[in-house]
Amino acid sequence: MTSSPTLKGSNAERSRTRNRIAVLGKIHHSGELGRAELARGLDLSVQAVSNIIADLLGDGMLVEKGARSAGRGLPAVQYGINPTGGYALGIEIRPTVIYAAMLDLLGDTVFTHRSTIGDAQPDAVVPEVTRLRDLALQAVPKARDRLLGAGIVMPGPFGATGLSGRETDLPNWQNVNPTELFQTALNLPIEVSNDANAAAMSERISGCAQGLGSFGYLYFGSGLGLGLVSQGHLIRGAFGNAGEIGHIPVPTPRGSAPLETRLSRMSVQHHLELAGQEDVDFEALEALYVQSNPDLMTWLRSATDALGHATQIIENIFDPRTIILGGAMPETILQHLVNNVVLNSASVSQRNDNSQPRLQCGASGRLVATLGAAALILNRRLTPNAADL
Repeated sequence: MTSSPTLKGSNAERSRTRNRIAVLGKIHHSGELGRAELARGLDLSVQAVSNIIADLLGDGMLVEKGARSAGRGLPAVQYGINPTGGYALGIEIRPTVIYAAMLDLLGDTVFTHRSTIGDAQPDAVVPEVTRLRDLALQAVPKARDRLLGAGIVMPGPFGATGLSGRETDLPNWQNVNPTELFQTALNLPIEVSNDANAAAMSERISGCAQGLGSFGYLYFGSGLGLGLVSQGHLIRGAFGNAGEIGHIPVPTPRGSAPLETRLSRMSVQHHLELAGQEDVDFEALEALYVQSNPDLMTWLRSATDALGHATQIIENIFDPRTIILGGAMPETILQHLVNNVVLNSASVSQRNDNSQPRLQCGASGRLVATLGAAALILNRRLTPNAADL
């Protein structure tokens, strides 16, 4: 069983764009490769690979990394990704704040910014997003002519649904097409996603999911979301709303309740407020955990139980290589959940031939989804579309 989606090329001229992506993706995954290795790995002719490499060198997306001897003959020239060969902008829109980040072609962060907003309606958000793009380009002048696109992260669900009307919703966005809106405003290729999907792709580009073709990602925002990646691509659903796992009912001592009422940042904050602790933010949660605060420990026992139910659901429906926990929750708390959860053996993931743990921690922090928004753009340049296979 391979750990990453199998990349194959095509010698047909109509597949030139896809072949470029396949070459970039293969080199990104391996670090550096020579022409012959790329040709064998992608089922392409050496001449086809040579032509693609010449194009990518000319575009500044690849660089020569020296030569490596492989036995007889001349040493083979190795090629690697040029970090400054392309950049991706990430924007995360929340009801009271907009975060911006920029990644280079290797997925390293080169710019971040936080902007507080008093109005989250489209007419107020779009000018601020445009300003943040300009700030990023001022901070990284090399990106001005090499900006590959912008990923936009917004709270789901998208469109008017039975889950609309939550406190995390953005006002007056239900009937707006955000892709068209931001394409016009930014004059860039746009990819719109929810926070869980974006964070999942960030793990694939530069986190613990590098090289994994299929995995699940439980994202701790205000609520709880699920990003699903299959063969290197997000499972989005018919309307972009796949993964709203926070609303799935799970058993509690008082009957069934939505999962995110037991397992989310909103849940722990509400629990601590009832215990008399107000305004518990990210840093305060970390401090309470270090102190083994009794109220927090009580919540963790309930949350760990809920995580066990969620894990079994995801595993038996999706059959992932692993499930990753991450997002705007302290790493210490996420690691506690992973270390203490009881994983049900009645799962397709209970097996001996998987090198990945069933559950593990990913990146933690406020910018996880913002960086993921930019990673959506990079993934589009590094993973061939399944429709082209």
